[in-house]
Amino acid sequence: MERVILHVDMNSFFASVACIGHPEWKRVPMAVAGDKAKRHGIILAKNQLAKASGVVTGEPIGTAKSKCPSLLLVPPDMEQYTALSDAARRIYAEYTDRVESFGIDECWLDVTGNGFLYGTDYGEKIAQEIRSRIRSELRLTVSVGVSYNKLFAKMGSDYRKPDAVTVITPGNFKELLWGLPVENLLFVGRHTARRLWYARIYTIGDLATADPDMLQALFGKNGLALWQSANGVDDSPVVPDSATQEIKSISNSTTLARDMTTSLQVEAVLAGLCERVACRLRKAEKRCSVVRISVRTTDLHWYERQCRIEPTCLAPELLREAMKLFCTHHDGSPVRSIGVCGAELVSEQPVQLSLFPDAPDSMRRARREALACCMDRLHAQYDIPLHYAITTLQGKGNNP
Repeated sequence: MERVILHVDMNSFFASVACIGHPEWKRVPMAVAGDKAKRHGIILAKNQLAKASGVVTGEPIGTAKSKCPSLLLVPPDMEQYTALSDAARRIYAEYTDRVESFGIDECWLDVTGNGFLYGTDYGEKIAQEIRSRIRSELRLTVSVGVSYNKLFAKMGSDYRKPDAVTVITPGNFKELLWGLPVENLLFVGRHTARRLWYARIYTIGDLATADPDMLQALFGKNGLALWQSANGVDDSPVVPDSATQEIKSISNSTTLARDMTTSLQVEAVLAGLCERVACRLRKAEKRCSVVRISVRTTDLHWYERQCRIEPTCLAPELLREAMKLFCTHHDGSPVRSIGVCGAELVSEQPVQLSLFPDAPDSMRRARREALACCMDRLHAQYDIPLHYAITTLQGKGNNP
């Protein structure tokens, strides 16, 4: 199966965070800068207006001011940057547990196999959903690259900015990337670029069509790596930041384009969320002992409610408890966003299956779980959208 990798880049992160509390700053050239008195007098980030005036990240404040005398300078706020970066990662974690940080404002996400939840072109659909949620929930914008490897996903997020999604495939990467300057290729620094220029290699396409033996003679083993990168040969995995940490909960949430005003609307949305949570539980070989819902209404009131259940990884059981919590505690206000979380996870315990119809409940549940896992594998293999009603009907029947 071809991998589906996303690279999410938060646009002008430091400057955009500063503008959340001061939206008027978006209309003037603005930069986040260190304290000149403390020998940190350089530009850390700038907005698009400052960039248009020639301001460059990393240059001294004096140089930036000479280019743009009206440049507004604001101090950095690392506490706020960290809080919003963590909030973004919580959103990413609702789509996959394979999230690798690349600095405070960039991440790779491996969403391979999610086609059964989103259908065809699921990488682009997930990217658009993440872009929309970051804008609505965090009031920031992101550019997202979608591709079949990490390198091209990163180049995709750089291709169009701000607030955009770019899909790079085996069929279009030559058209999109080969005409770009060779220094645009990830990990080609100034020194390497100068040596490539000396060899009359000016574009990524020039590099891709160069003689690999010549590149090896110039750069050693890195020469072959450069050639492979230009040709989209990259099998490096997305290494989760929490690869050594135990998963404590699995959640999914969504913000709706229109408010939900009836319990039937809420149930329809919760059904999809519970299916995603259940699938991820099974993939992690876990069951949850606690179901938690989070609800935000149109007046921005937010609350969480939870209950303890028999450990499960089945969507119908999660949905049943989630709806009980909602119907018991909700006051009828229109709902703007809602989420489901499976917490207090336990490892799966094997149950001996029985072929007889009068088998105990535990055996019937085990058969339903085995069938759900089989469906997961089939849908992951063929990228068929998963219809929730199938699992629901199976859960309601006496026998799967």
